[in-house]
Amino acid sequence: LGARLLHRTTRRISLTGPGEAALLRFRQMLAIGEELQGELATDNPEPHGVLRVTASVSFGQSHLAAAVAAFVQRYPLTRVELLLVDRMVNLVEERVDVAVRISRAIDPNLIARPLAQCHSVLCASPSYLAAHGAPATADALTAHNCLTHHYVGKSVWQLQRDGRTVSVAVGGNISANEASLLVEAVRAGAGIAMLPMYQIGPLLASGELVKVLPEYELDEMGLYAVYASRRQLPALMRSFLDFLVERFASPEFRSRM
Repeated sequence: LGARLLHRTTRRISLTGPGEAALLRFRQMLAIGEELQGELATDNPEPHGVLRVTASVSFGQSHLAAAVAAFVQRYPLTRVELLLVDRMVNLVEERVDVAVRISRAIDPNLIARPLAQCHSVLCASPSYLAAHGAPATADALTAHNCLTHHYVGKSVWQLQRDGRTVSVAVGGNISANEASLLVEAVRAGAGIAMLPMYQIGPLLASGELVKVLPEYELDEMGLYAVYASRRQLPALMRSFLDFLVERFASPEFRSRM
């Protein structure tokens, strides 16, 4: 290629600037080759091949892993590599085909298929409420230990009631980068948290957790299947996206969101 692609020392090898650029192009070429291979395989109409999918840890563990298992059972010639991380994955650079994301807004450079709406609630354990009392108003949350998520940014909770939105700056002695950690902290009686229904629905049903300020509504967020824009969608990706739309449109799933 006429350029130095690697830095070599006695202990490590790293990419140079031209090496990083070349790696990105090679990955793009490989993706195009895989896409072309799928398009030309007209003699085998059944979905087949490898699909790389990413999602958050909490949603991946609670719902997506089961969906992927059902997909590969329906289409046994497929294989799914599932990447669960709590960060924004660059789909092109990391060669990810589909990202399942929960968000209020999607990058306009990506294509998004809506799957469902996600609801969150404020909740706490009965032991916490017995010790500290339940807040009677949204503003009363400032007197409570509120557990927050790093990813959300500023700890300002927005609650709606009777067409009016109340913004409350909350704080507490525990914050985490992953919702499952907050679930465990709330179960242990550490405080009040804003958590997704898809994750805590069974805990509310069993009485292990209790809704706080149930008369207020919280912002909904969309559940999307996101992929990089392509002129022609590979058959495998199209089958997977259709499968997710079908699965997450079911009344059983919607009742847990």
